[in-house]
Amino acid sequence: MSSQKKTVTKIDSNYMEQYDVYIERQKRKKQRLIRRLVLFSLVTLVIIGSMAGYHVKQRVLHAEKQEQYEQLEKELAELKQEEENLKEEINLLNNEDYVLDIARTNYFLSKEGELIFTIPDEEPSY
Repeated sequence: MSSQKKTVTKIDSNYMEQYDVYIERQKRKKQRLIRRLVLFSLVTLVIIGSMAGYHVKQRVLHAEKQEQYEQLEKELAELKQEEENLKEEINLLNNEDYVLDIARTNYFLSKEGELIFTIPDEEPSY
């Protein structure tokens, strides 16, 4: 068994030809199966990838909308507080004594015989 090659010759028979055709058919079936599996895997990956991308975009959009909603809620609370203050001021301006006090302090109006002295708000520096 040294360096001699053994060659086997193929028998030319009807059975062997049918067997060769059968083997070739099995190889093609296997190749088609592998191609179908690869195609199915690629389609599945594309679908999963697009769904994941869509999900991420929706989460980002939701976070932005949530932030905008919170900001608008804060602004609404501020506006409601301002409305309350303005309603209170309207009620005060309907009071004649309050209006007279404002006129006396801001516009230096005085009653008869009353003298008004203005004192600066700041302390003098030494």
